[in-house]
Amino acid sequence: MLSLRHPLTSLALLSSTAFAFYLPGVAPTTYEHSSIVPLNVNPLTPVESGRDAQLRSVISYDYYHPAFRFCRPEGGPKDVSESLGSILFGDRILTSPFELKMGVNESCKSVCEPKPEYKYDKPSALFTNQRIRQSYNFNMLIDGLPAGTAYEDPLSNTPFTMRGFPLGDLDGEMKPALNNHIDFMIYFHEAAKGKFRVVGVVAQPDSRPDTKRNPDGSAECGVPRGKANFYIDENGGETEVTWTYGVYWVNSNTAWATRWDTYLHVIDPKIHWFSLINSAIIVVFLCGMVAAILMRALKKDIARYNRLDAFNLDDLSGSGGEAEDGVQEDSGWKLVHGDVFRTPKNPLLLSVFLGNGAQLFVMTGCTIIFALLGFLSPSNRGSLGTVMILLYTIFGFIGGYTSARVYKSFGGDSWKRNIAMTPLLIPGIIFATFFLLNLFLWAKRSSGAVPFTTMLVILGIWFVISVPLSFAGSWVGFRHAPITPPVRVNQIPRQIPPSTTYLRPIPSMLLVGILPFGAIFVELFFIMNNMWFGKVYYMFGFLFLTYTIMVITCAAVSVLLVYFILCSENYHWQWRSFMAAGASAGYVFANALLNWMRHLSFGSFTSGFLYLGYSLLLSFLFFILTGTIGFFASWAFVQRIYSSIKID
Repeated sequence: MLSLRHPLTSLALLSSTAFAFYLPGVAPTTYEHSSIVPLNVNPLTPVESGRDAQLRSVISYDYYHPAFRFCRPEGGPKDVSESLGSILFGDRILTSPFELKMGVNESCKSVCEPKPEYKYDKPSALFTNQRIRQSYNFNMLIDGLPAGTAYEDPLSNTPFTMRGFPLGDLDGEMKPALNNHIDFMIYFHEAAKGKFRVVGVVAQPDSRPDTKRNPDGSAECGVPRGKANFYIDENGGETEVTWTYGVYWVNSNTAWATRWDTYLHVIDPKIHWFSLINSAIIVVFLCGMVAAILMRALKKDIARYNRLDAFNLDDLSGSGGEAEDGVQEDSGWKLVHGDVFRTPKNPLLLSVFLGNGAQLFVMTGCTIIFALLGFLSPSNRGSLGTVMILLYTIFGFIGGYTSARVYKSFGGDSWKRNIAMTPLLIPGIIFATFFLLNLFLWAKRSSGAVPFTTMLVILGIWFVISVPLSFAGSWVGFRHAPITPPVRVNQIPRQIPPSTTYLRPIPSMLLVGILPFGAIFVELFFIMNNMWFGKVYYMFGFLFLTYTIMVITCAAVSVLLVYFILCSENYHWQWRSFMAAGASAGYVFANALLNWMRHLSFGSFTSGFLYLGYSLLLSFLFFILTGTIGFFASWAFVQRIYSSIKID
């Protein structure tokens, strides 16, 4: 049991225990001896090269892509039902001709009978060999568990499994060799007498030139790798491949509920702790600055301004009295009290951004909490994406309400445009960008291309559920009274004096934006690395703490910036607070570009365009999220300080 005496440790370690819990309906499948265990196939995906640690493509291809010439099951492959999130994340699970029987070892078996359509001609040979050069992996599922490659942690000597196994390798002369033989090591656990469950799958691919299928259906698997490899002729001739495999069942003490542990292993978790401690130090430092500057300086300012008001009242009443030294209304944030709540430029656009940002903020927080509690188990493929979409759809009410309430408080009168733009503008930009990127995947015949019917389903969910909820939220928001400022707004705007260099828009955005990015940098690296390199991220305990620290950091730096610009008699704080906190998204995109230069080596325009497009899309969403946090923290701060002074 986790000790409650160390709450940070307990919360972070929840990420490593969460997978012991499963959603209702995700139950283990029990097999009897010799019963069929399904082996399904997923698209082939590019991974980090073992030679130079470079990723050379981001395009996945269907297992039964015509150029691969893999064996097909009798009657053709059948689709396996998938969730919406699974489809969006690129899963295209299909049945296969592999036959596995529980507990029955097979040292050598052919996948299918050789046919003319399985022979490689020059175009298909060039295509497949290029995928080998780009380090593509097979992705197969046995009882829903990925067949992976076994590794050992060099620091702790702990064995773990990485999803997938290579399509082929390059020999000493950098010539691509095809892996035409696979040995499956399947670990099983006896749940009851005669009842077995699959708890682990390790694949050992091999390239063997002397495999063949005998007339009676038996196979000869040749000798293991080391003496020779199997090559596909890409110079114009036809190459016939005999696909073979072996199955070896190994008894294991691993329980079914913990069978994902080996896939979720974290190499050197100390880096997460270092990141967390580093971010916590940043937060403590910022909170200390806020406490020192805002508590002491504001308390002194408010007392000085109130004393000044008292002296002015004495002068009006004729009682006389000299103002004490230092009490002069010559500078400070009180001077702009008549303009600080003036309607900002483009209030409609800002309110729409804030509504969508609030919707995104609540969705992100709820998703992380659900994952932290173990409701998004990796055994339920695509559950993370499905929950994110559904939560964002349902929280359309929050987006509509926030946008309407803020717009009404700004004094806006185009309420119809606000109601329409809130659920359509930002989602429209996201969908249009996603659709454009999807066109490139369609053109490449990639399995990652979202089917047109799925796109229609997403549009249906949005217009049938989210848009009406947003309209309802906007209706409620406009019926509520606006948030009234504590001071009146002057009719004539005050002239703004020149600002110092660091308080100008661009320098202040660069200074403020780097701190929230610094708080999430390490976790962002792991998330992006896992997303692009096909790994599993499941450190939701650390992610929850990092997300909390990021929210506090965005709020603190935005409040500090607003205080300084108000002291410089600049009352245009609304957009400044939003843009400054949102500027951290620029660092997120710059980090993606740096990652491209260091770890990516794309050989095609399409891969580079897709990487930049998705990075821009993620950065845009991060901009809306952090900008919203910064604005509302600043708004609460401004409301608080101006309600604490006497205004004549």
